[in-house]
Amino acid sequence: MKHYNYQQRLHQLWNKAVEQYQAGQRGSKSYFTDEEAAWLQANGITPQEIYDFAEDFVSGGEPDFSTFAMITDVRRSHFLDKLDGRPGTIKRDPATYPPKDSSIDGIGWLPRILEKAKDKLRGELNEDTMYGCGGDRKFLKEHDIHPAEFLRKVDAHIDDDQAVIDWVKKRSANKISS
Repeated sequence: MKHYNYQQRLHQLWNKAVEQYQAGQRGSKSYFTDEEAAWLQANGITPQEIYDFAEDFVSGGEPDFSTFAMITDVRRSHFLDKLDGRPGTIKRDPATYPPKDSSIDGIGWLPRILEKAKDKLRGELNEDTMYGCGGDRKFLKEHDIHPAEFLRKVDAHIDDDQAVIDWVKKRSANKISS
């Protein structure tokens, strides 16, 4: 079943990826059976995405499963509801993203993460690019924004960068010290 048990199945595959990474297995292509890969594809998820998140979790303790699941759910909803279950037709060359030191309205990294978020939603991330990578997490922590929350905001304003920029500026100005 693709929908009702979606979160349980996703959690099983996450655990499998974490265990395989911990055991020293590298390369997403060998992580999942054909049936598992088909289930992932039907939900707009690639084996590489789970591999990247599992790698970062094992190596650095984040993002955890809950964060991965929330990010994946935003992408899955976009995939099923806005793309009618059709995968992205292109994979963006990582060299075409804004440079890591670029900024918008004095906010570093924002041009880059904004483009990566749009490509994540569209299923157009290259296998060498991860939405939610260490650089993205540093930016999101600095501005007190959860990765799934940012992705949802981009999804709601996918054709209106200024709305996202204004929201980030407001959030950053209102962040509470923890």
